[in-house]
Amino acid sequence: MTDAAPIFDQLRSRLQQIAYRMLGSVAEAEDVVQDAWLRWHGAANHSIDNEEAWLVAVTTRLSIDRLRAVKAQREHYSGIWLPEPLMTEFPATPEEIRERADDVSMAYLLLLERLTPEARAAFLLHEVFDADYDQIAETLGKTQAACRQLVSRARAQLRNDQPRFTVSPKTHHSLLQTFAQVLEHGDFAEITALLAEDAVLMGDGGGKVTSFPKPMLGGRRIAQLFFAASLRYKTELRMELAALNEQWALLRYIQGELESALMFEVDGERITRIFVQRNPDKLTRIAAAYMRS
Repeated sequence: MTDAAPIFDQLRSRLQQIAYRMLGSVAEAEDVVQDAWLRWHGAANHSIDNEEAWLVAVTTRLSIDRLRAVKAQREHYSGIWLPEPLMTEFPATPEEIRERADDVSMAYLLLLERLTPEARAAFLLHEVFDADYDQIAETLGKTQAACRQLVSRARAQLRNDQPRFTVSPKTHHSLLQTFAQVLEHGDFAEITALLAEDAVLMGDGGGKVTSFPKPMLGGRRIAQLFFAASLRYKTELRMELAALNEQWALLRYIQGELESALMFEVDGERITRIFVQRNPDKLTRIAAAYMRS
């Protein structure tokens, strides 16, 4: 394996994708991929028939172990735990955007939190990364029949809570652009009109900044929250469109500092769900990236 480093670099993006979908954390995923590299480097003098399969298996097993550890921490998390937003670049075509956004959206990652680590791994490998059951069985150390059952049960567990609407990226972008403008203008009626009556807002402050301990329900209540910020900060509040988790999102700046990242579900006409990431630890990479740009 004289080409160990180039092979790993070629597969790094795929391994990072697996680890992020398993853990919902960019930082945790990077740690897992680094651990996979150390094991890959240690195996450089051994014969490996299928390098990609070996690295995917190692990354998946490491992710399972890490997820078991962090699940306990998340049970005692202060307030609502939301995944760390992932900065992404959009694919070339709208079709590619739709195909890729569904399996890394904030709503989808939250659904995956319901699964056990092994079920999450089996489901992702089969449904997202197109692994066959023979490969999944070898990765998890289970029979093919057991892996089929894991995937089937996971699919059934998630089926009823999949997003209800399919909206084009262009429509999503347009709606968020309008929402950003009305937030900056501070028009309560216009903010309310863009929110569904049964809209839901979920915020993650990580116990480090103020957030809500449970979801906020109702479009009018959510509008009042945003309107209050508009009144308080006026011209010191700025909204920017950004690509997060393969979808259009908004970054909210207050007095020039990144205060939150907002991700949305929409029905084509109004916003139905908002995920607000305010935990400073989960905004560090985004703040640094946009500062450089």
